Amino acid sequence: MQPPSEPPDRPIAAPRGNTASPAEVGAMFDRIARVYDPLNAVISGFQEPRWRRRLVAATGLEHGMAALDVATGTGAVARDLARQVGADGHVVGIDISAGMIERARAHGRSPAQLRFQCGDAMDLPVPDGTFDAATIAFGMRNLPDYERGFAEMTRAVRPGGFVACLEIARPRSAVGRVGGFWFERVVPSIGRIAGQADAYRYLVASVRAYPPPEEVAAIMGRAGLIDVRWTPLTFGLVTLHVGRRA
Repeated sequence: MQPPSEPPDRPIAAPRGNTASPAEVGAMFDRIARVYDPLNAVISGFQEPRWRRRLVAATGLEHGMAALDVATGTGAVARDLARQVGADGHVVGIDISAGMIERARAHGRSPAQLRFQCGDAMDLPVPDGTFDAATIAFGMRNLPDYERGFAEMTRAVRPGGFVACLEIARPRSAVGRVGGFWFERVVPSIGRIAGQADAYRYLVASVRAYPPPEEVAAIMGRAGLIDVRWTPLTFGLVTLHVGRRA
């Protein structure tokens, strides 16, 4: 199947998953790989590093452990995980976008214990029970089946291991809704200025259709995770979900 020439620009169905195919999503991220990091910083109000630190802390990883980062993009979370597990640990970052993986591998500060590879989150190319923790940041809403995505991450971690998901949310607080206005109205304009208008319209549409936190928690439970909890960050602009493999 050849990827389309334009990224998807249509509403996304919930709760099962994103209606855009993995080929469409991968092709879109190939196109925006070059501008992804600087635009991410601006769009997040430069909060994204702080959110990443909360994600990594939630995994409970220690030196010498192994971690998997799904939808790794340019590898920012994976590099944070590699620092957490140290030189005796092991981290794998997987993404469906070859363009993103190329950017991740080209990063000059990636430690030796970290490797990147292309792969589909719906069928992760890793053995069962390989990792102590698995993470996904700003990638779950791009998957065609949320439950299967969580089930694959659950399969990849050992019993007792953690699965952590960081995702953009639709804030409910008054202050958070101001940030939501920025996201829905300003982000498409930023994408247009960067020459990626369709991709960033898609971004907004995918966030609108992503399930609320309590539904995501229920999906994680059906995927085999227990003790699921979630924490809103920055007035509810993003949500951190954490669960444990039984």
